[in-house]
Amino acid sequence: MSVSAPVRLRFGHVLVDVLTFHEALQQIASLVEKREGGFVVTPNVDHVVLTDSHLALREAYAHASLSLVDGQPLVWLSPCLGKKLPEKISGSDLVWPLLQMAGQKSWRVYFLGTTPEVTAKAKQVVEERYGTQVVGCDSPFFSVDSTLEDNQPTLDKIKEARPDIVLVAMGAPKQEVWMHRFRQHYAPAVALGIGASLEFVAGTVRRAPSWVSRCGLEWAYRLLKEPRRLWRRYLVNDPKFLGIFLRTLRRPKHERVLGLLPPPTQRINPSEGPPVPPSSPPGAPPP
Repeated sequence: MSVSAPVRLRFGHVLVDVLTFHEALQQIASLVEKREGGFVVTPNVDHVVLTDSHLALREAYAHASLSLVDGQPLVWLSPCLGKKLPEKISGSDLVWPLLQMAGQKSWRVYFLGTTPEVTAKAKQVVEERYGTQVVGCDSPFFSVDSTLEDNQPTLDKIKEARPDIVLVAMGAPKQEVWMHRFRQHYAPAVALGIGASLEFVAGTVRRAPSWVSRCGLEWAYRLLKEPRRLWRRYLVNDPKFLGIFLRTLRRPKHERVLGLLPPPTQRINPSEGPPVPPSSPPGAPPP
């Protein structure tokens, strides 16, 4: 499967691919079938704010193979930047059809992150539902500063399992930094950062109702569920997004929307033939 590269829209230091949900699945399938590795990120407001000061996360986003919008506010504001994002494509929504596709195409899947209990339950659910081959589960401790030596046992397990897809459920910024830093070691598999999605698959955590997500209030639902852990993120850090958005809005359109075809520099009337070059100044050699 070969698909063309999408247009990308800028939010601060984050570039987001302008894709529909179906197109996103096609792009992931293309990455898997190319067997060249790579990784997929799912930016939201929090990620945009984090990349403004977190250099390792910014570097990871700069090298992502695919960047899928996981924040309704980004969708709403996108027309102001020059190109509308068609729809929200959260990792939590994407993981189910992706695992179903993996079952249909006999892709080998590896679960990385969260807890052994969650990965074991998620493995059972997707194997029973879709017949997907989950060829490994691992829940090691990670930090943003972990080295290759720290991760070598995990990377050895992944290499031995030979997955096509690695679902990385560590949360931001750890999962994005990990996928970028060790991308050459888990290749040719494609890695996807999916946050809490394995917990939703396993049924150990309840996701916000769909109407809450459509209204852009999933952050409020999560804040009510985990106020002590999330209050600083949503009430202190994320309001900084407005300044980042306004800063992006002041940039020229070609820096906000990447990948559009440039406008024609000169219109040509077919009956007139090609444009005539400008006359040479007196004394100049002929062109």
